[in-house]
Amino acid sequence: MGKFEIKKDKSGQFRFNLKAGNGQVILSSEAYKTKSACENGIESVRKNSKNDAMFERKVAKNGKPYFGLKASNGQEIGASQMYASASSMASGIASVKKNAPSAKVVDNS
Repeated sequence: MGKFEIKKDKSGQFRFNLKAGNGQVILSSEAYKTKSACENGIESVRKNSKNDAMFERKVAKNGKPYFGLKASNGQEIGASQMYASASSMASGIASVKKNAPSAKVVDNS
Protein backbone atom coordinates (compact mmCIF):
# COMPACT_ATOMS: atom_id res chain seq x y z
CA MET A 1 0.00 0.00 0.00
CA GLY A 2 1.35 3.39 -0.97
CA LYS A 3 1.60 6.48 1.19
CA PHE A 4 2.04 10.21 0.90
CA GLU A 5 4.73 11.60 3.20
CA ILE A 6 4.61 15.30 4.04
CA LYS A 7 7.87 16.95 5.06
CA LYS A 8 9.18 20.43 5.68
CA ASP A 9 12.24 21.45 3.67
CA LYS A 10 15.18 23.57 4.81
CA SER A 11 13.43 26.78 3.72
CA GLY A 12 10.37 25.96 5.84
CA GLN A 13 8.14 25.01 2.93
CA PHE A 14 6.08 21.83 2.71
CA ARG A 15 6.55 19.04 0.17
CA PHE A 16 5.18 15.55 -0.29
CA ASN A 17 6.43 12.34 -1.78
CA LEU A 18 4.18 9.54 -2.94
CA LYS A 19 5.84 6.24 -2.10
CA ALA A 20 4.91 2.82 -3.45
CA GLY A 21 4.36 -0.12 -1.12
CA ASN A 22 8.06 -1.01 -1.42
CA GLY A 23 9.05 2.44 -0.11
CA GLN A 24 10.30 3.79 -3.45
CA VAL A 25 9.40 7.42 -4.22
CA ILE A 26 7.23 7.47 -7.34
CA LEU A 27 6.12 11.13 -7.35
CA SER A 28 7.52 14.27 -5.69
CA SER A 29 5.73 17.59 -5.28
CA GLU A 30 6.79 21.17 -5.71
CA ALA A 31 7.18 23.32 -2.58
CA TYR A 32 4.09 24.72 -0.84
CA LYS A 33 4.07 27.66 1.57
CA THR A 34 1.49 26.09 3.91
CA LYS A 35 0.64 22.60 5.05
CA SER A 36 -2.97 23.03 3.92
CA ALA A 37 -1.79 23.90 0.39
CA CYS A 38 0.39 20.76 0.46
CA GLU A 39 -2.60 18.68 1.57
CA ASN A 40 -4.64 20.18 -1.28
CA GLY A 41 -1.84 19.08 -3.62
CA ILE A 42 -2.18 15.53 -2.32
CA GLU A 43 -5.93 15.60 -2.97
CA SER A 44 -5.25 16.87 -6.48
CA VAL A 45 -2.87 13.93 -7.08
CA ARG A 46 -5.53 11.50 -5.83
CA LYS A 47 -8.09 12.99 -8.24
CA ASN A 48 -5.92 13.55 -11.32
CA SER A 49 -3.95 10.29 -11.16
CA LYS A 50 -7.08 8.47 -12.32
CA ASN A 51 -6.91 10.24 -15.70
CA ASP A 52 -4.10 9.09 -18.01
CA ALA A 53 -4.32 12.36 -19.98
CA MET A 54 -3.06 14.25 -16.91
CA PHE A 55 0.31 12.46 -17.10
CA GLU A 56 2.81 14.31 -19.25
CA ARG A 57 5.53 12.00 -20.54
CA LYS A 58 8.82 13.85 -20.98
CA VAL A 59 12.47 13.29 -21.88
CA ALA A 60 15.22 15.09 -19.96
CA LYS A 61 18.22 16.74 -21.63
CA ASN A 62 20.26 13.64 -20.77
CA GLY A 63 17.80 11.48 -22.74
CA LYS A 64 16.17 9.84 -19.72
CA PRO A 65 12.38 9.60 -19.62
CA TYR A 66 10.31 10.95 -16.73
CA PHE A 67 6.77 12.20 -16.20
CA GLY A 68 4.83 15.00 -14.61
CA LEU A 69 1.28 14.91 -13.28
CA LYS A 70 -0.89 17.92 -14.01
CA ALA A 71 -3.90 19.31 -12.19
CA SER A 72 -7.09 20.23 -14.03
CA ASN A 73 -5.81 23.84 -14.27
CA GLY A 74 -2.75 22.60 -16.20
CA GLN A 75 -0.29 23.23 -13.37
CA GLU A 76 2.18 20.45 -12.60
CA ILE A 77 1.54 18.99 -9.13
CA GLY A 78 4.21 16.32 -9.11
CA ALA A 79 7.11 14.87 -11.03
CA SER A 80 8.81 11.50 -11.17
CA GLN A 81 12.42 10.49 -10.97
CA MET A 82 14.40 9.89 -14.16
CA TYR A 83 13.94 6.40 -15.57
CA ALA A 84 16.29 4.18 -17.56
CA SER A 85 13.68 3.40 -20.21
CA ALA A 86 10.23 4.35 -21.46
CA SER A 87 8.86 1.03 -20.22
CA SER A 88 10.13 1.65 -16.68
CA MET A 89 8.55 5.12 -16.83
CA ALA A 90 5.26 3.49 -17.88
CA SER A 91 5.54 1.23 -14.83
CA GLY A 92 6.06 4.32 -12.66
CA ILE A 93 2.89 5.91 -14.05
CA ALA A 94 0.97 2.68 -13.43
CA SER A 95 2.26 2.67 -9.85
CA VAL A 96 1.04 6.25 -9.27
CA LYS A 97 -2.37 5.33 -10.71
CA LYS A 98 -2.55 2.30 -8.43
CA ASN A 99 -1.24 3.85 -5.22
CA ALA A 100 -2.37 7.49 -5.16
CA PRO A 101 -6.17 7.12 -4.83
CA SER A 102 -6.04 5.18 -1.55
CA ALA A 103 -2.61 6.09 -0.16
CA LYS A 104 -2.58 7.15 3.48
CA VAL A 105 -0.96 10.45 4.49
CA VAL A 106 1.96 10.44 6.93
CA ASP A 107 2.87 13.88 8.31
CA ASN A 108 6.61 14.14 9.03
CA SER A 109 6.69 17.95 8.98
